[in-house]
Amino acid sequence: MPTEQDQNQSNTNPKHKEFQTLLDEDFKERKLKENEIIKATVTEITKNFVICDLRAKQEAMIPIEEFKNDGELDKLKIGSVVSVYLERIESFKGEIVVSREKARRMVAWKRVLKLFETQEETVGYLKGRVKGGMVCEIDGLPTFMPSSQIDQRPMKKIDHLMNVPIKVIITRVDSQRGNACSSRRAVLEKSKNAELKEALKNLKEGDIVENAKVKATTDWGIFLDIDGIDALLHVSDLSYGRVKKPSDLVTIGQNLKVKITKIDKTTNRVSASIKALTEDPYENLSKKFKIGEIYEGTCTKLMDYGVFVKLEEGIEGLIHNSELSWQNRNVQPSKVLSPSQNVKVKIINIDKDAKRISLSYKETLENPWTSAMQSVGKKVKVKIKNITDKAIFGELESGLIGMLHYKEISFDEKQENLNKYKKNEFIDVKIIEVKDEKIRFSKRALDKDPMDWFKDNKKKVGDIITTRIHEVMKTGVKVSVDEDKKIIVSIRKADLAKSSADARPEIFSPGNQLDSKLVELDLVKRKIKLSVKAAQIDEEKSLVAKFGEGATKSGATLKGIFEKALGKKSTKKKDK
Repeated sequence: MPTEQDQNQSNTNPKHKEFQTLLDEDFKERKLKENEIIKATVTEITKNFVICDLRAKQEAMIPIEEFKNDGELDKLKIGSVVSVYLERIESFKGEIVVSREKARRMVAWKRVLKLFETQEETVGYLKGRVKGGMVCEIDGLPTFMPSSQIDQRPMKKIDHLMNVPIKVIITRVDSQRGNACSSRRAVLEKSKNAELKEALKNLKEGDIVENAKVKATTDWGIFLDIDGIDALLHVSDLSYGRVKKPSDLVTIGQNLKVKITKIDKTTNRVSASIKALTEDPYENLSKKFKIGEIYEGTCTKLMDYGVFVKLEEGIEGLIHNSELSWQNRNVQPSKVLSPSQNVKVKIINIDKDAKRISLSYKETLENPWTSAMQSVGKKVKVKIKNITDKAIFGELESGLIGMLHYKEISFDEKQENLNKYKKNEFIDVKIIEVKDEKIRFSKRALDKDPMDWFKDNKKKVGDIITTRIHEVMKTGVKVSVDEDKKIIVSIRKADLAKSSADARPEIFSPGNQLDSKLVELDLVKRKIKLSVKAAQIDEEKSLVAKFGEGATKSGATLKGIFEKALGKKSTKKKDK
């Protein structure tokens, strides 16, 4: 080991000074900057490292694993020039730090950015699975390929695509995070679209294809293969009639004769039709069917809103819920008709432009409302279907439902009368009104109306009627007008007497007779008003009119007039 004296001697040696000067000048010409990609020459390859010369003060040692990608290590030899990434010119250990892997990634990232801008195809390798997709390496740079971008259709197995070169397109880049997305599907679709555009040159709208092959069926249509071109045969283009399921009409692999109805140049989608090969049955619809006529048909489909009926091949009409039954406008179709049932229907409307035919099933049946209208005022038997807190709903033999209000059960109009009846019981009633498809019943109309007593006895407003007290109340009394006590009328306290002292209800007793004046009578509204007070006033006026002429001039009093009218003699005392 050289001593301090030897070093001093070397420093003073002219040859050593000259070498040092040349070395310093050489390093000045070498412009090394950190965080940049530079060229390096391989000087030695060991078991664990590749030693490179960067024209720095010392050589760099790069782990040999960084050269194993893409078989680079097999091609590597002494003297080979490689690109490396200079991280540090001198670390804390005094070593130069470089990376072949980072250099490769930076070069790959710049290339990925360019590929994204130009949308050019490149080669990638599927290396492994991650959540939602795969890792695809492009020039050693890992990119994310979603599962939906591996192929045009979902793939259960992709082992045959692992670690083999595949063509991909960069679909997305994130410069801030330094990641990118790639797609194999985009390459396949691009290639397919190019082939499809070439194939579509031989196909045009209006062409008739004899051998369109069925590839798949769905509830809304059929997918066809026309000489390598995918086409859609929508369910509405299968027939002019209603089709339940396309799979009921065709099988996979079957050849169909179709007409090309539309070719979308933008999306390269082709639409085909079978019904376009036949004449539209709705063109001569008015010649075959007429509004108001009855025809036979077959129920094809039951919906919540009605029933579809096939009148002939390709022509269907709809029976709306309201046209199924006379009894119920919102009846469930399944309760009236069933699929494949043959029925008679009446055409009520034809819309040629919209290709809609409105049918009626109930118009072919007897209208029970006509019979109900003819039965107004007649006695009928009904079955109680329901009892509410206000009325009874009964069903006629025809199936129509009518209402019996509690006031129409009896002439006393008590709500408690509803408790006398039970569900499913049969009762006799009279139909009193049919209006707006509503029926009103009356049970009391079958009995004689107690109000007829006034007609039978020729009683009118202003007549004096002898009544009998039925009940005494605090606010007045109730009196019975007829002998059968079917007409009970309340006389309020103010109408019991002319004098307030005599108008006390407690001085009356049940069973006593009471003359009252009929002050109001409405047989329609069944309103009766009696007044004892009005009867007394009329009696008083009658007596005055009979015996009171000149009574004022002679000094006669009303008491004297009444006593004279009643046959009493007045006594006078004489002054002695």
